[in-house]
Amino acid sequence: MLLVDFREDPELVRKAVTDRGYKAPVLLDRSGDVTGRAYGVWGPPTMYFIDREGRLVGRVVGPRGWDSPQAKAFVRALLD
Repeated sequence: MLLVDFREDPELVRKAVTDRGYKAPVLLDRSGDVTGRAYGVWGPPTMYFIDREGRLVGRVVGPRGWDSPQAKAFVRALLD
């Protein structure tokens, strides 16, 4: 899992990562150009789920709760 932050100050991102206890690597796209042009993400949060073969298998726009049994089962299925 990788987290990508764009158009935000790197110090603000570091603080948020520390405060929220994120463990995944966080990539920074300061201008938003790479994120927008390459992936079509213009408003966070957008999550892409890519399988082990590199195929896009899902996309979620907007905040979601990932603590539900259904969400955990979805993520586990991707990891299997």
